[in-house]
Amino acid sequence: MEDKRILYVSSEVVPYLAENEVSSMSYEVPKMINNQGGQIRIFMPRYGNINERRHQLHEVIRLSGMNLVVNDLDMPLIIKVASIPKERIQVYFIDNDEYFKRKATFTDEEGVLYPDNDERAIFFAKGVVETVKKLNWVPDIIHVHGWMAAMLPVYMKHYYKNEALFSETKIVTSVYGQSFEGTLDKEMINKVKFDGVPNDSINDLEVPDYENIMKATIAHSDAVIIASEQVSSSLTKFIESSGKPFLPFAPKEKFAEAYTNFYKNFVL
Repeated sequence: MEDKRILYVSSEVVPYLAENEVSSMSYEVPKMINNQGGQIRIFMPRYGNINERRHQLHEVIRLSGMNLVVNDLDMPLIIKVASIPKERIQVYFIDNDEYFKRKATFTDEEGVLYPDNDERAIFFAKGVVETVKKLNWVPDIIHVHGWMAAMLPVYMKHYYKNEALFSETKIVTSVYGQSFEGTLDKEMINKVKFDGVPNDSINDLEVPDYENIMKATIAHSDAVIIASEQVSSSLTKFIESSGKPFLPFAPKEKFAEAYTNFYKNFVL
């Protein structure tokens, strides 16, 4: 994977958030490619429960200051950056006071999903792409982890379809068992359609529960990785029947070889 450029876009990454399946693999996979001589960047949201001082986040003024439109509202984009100690891996944080200042990731203290999680996901997807454009960094692969990052493939295939920078970029999505109860805002499909995404390509978002959001993501990806043993049988069947190249679940001790072979032989 030497000199291949891979952009990792994740809901959660260790060591900035607690360890779970998504945050752990969002660290282990980039670290592996970095060790193989690949060039990587990681993007994640800058949730309010990330300790900026401890992790030495700092704002990148030249990348910040843009406004992104979400559901007809202008939202300022703030970009922060940090390095994972000892790994020489740069992590970029997508920030906005309205969406990411609160002191938790996806739910309030009662465990109730934030009502604007759909808009946060849209803002995150657009923020990643706009920042990569400003960096003028052309990824060979964009690898998506976690449902908060799930709108990125949809936006890449529609909203940003004419961006020459990404004309050769392939999108890989890792599908996890880690989900959420209930649905995001029922108006989510209209907020995505507002950005010119055709209705028939996002029918699944009529009921924006975890499984339907992942179906929309898979439909707009070039390849899929089943990243968890806990992926539901219905979602697994959807992946298998999608016609996309897919990698079955590989346990942690075997993922390095499996992922590298998948990148080389089925994605690039």
